[in-house]
Amino acid sequence: MIGVRMVQKVSSTRAFAKVAPHVIPALDRAVHRLTRGKVLLSAQMLPGVILTSTGARSGLPRRAPLACMPEEGGGSWILVGSNFGRTGHPAWTGNLLAHPDAEISWNGRDIPVTAVPLTGEERAAVWKTLLAFWPPYATYQARVEREIRLFRLTPKA
Repeated sequence: MIGVRMVQKVSSTRAFAKVAPHVIPALDRAVHRLTRGKVLLSAQMLPGVILTSTGARSGLPRRAPLACMPEEGGGSWILVGSNFGRTGHPAWTGNLLAHPDAEISWNGRDIPVTAVPLTGEERAAVWKTLLAFWPPYATYQARVEREIRLFRLTPKA
């Protein structure tokens, strides 16, 4: 587990927060495309999806590789709008607030989903689980004044 702890420590640094948003998504998109949706590099440490949402202002499809936390039972996923601990909310969170119907690529399958923002006690309970799942989220939250947005994605019927 030294590898995981090392990645957690590095991912909590301010330097990582400056560099990672420019490098990791580009690499993830390229590898995902080359492997026809079967591999995400960042998913080697954390589970990940490619989220296709509708742009809040443009109305155009927007793709974002994201870490996720699959929930018990495998029927839903939690997305965390941490933005690597940077000050602003990531654009994809605004897209989901404006247009909650989206699609994820999960383990090589495209799955239509609906996103629900988590608030109140439900958010607090999920946040506690997230911190056990990936402790650097606490560092990201401590670094910013905004509340990090959480979304539950459930497959459409």
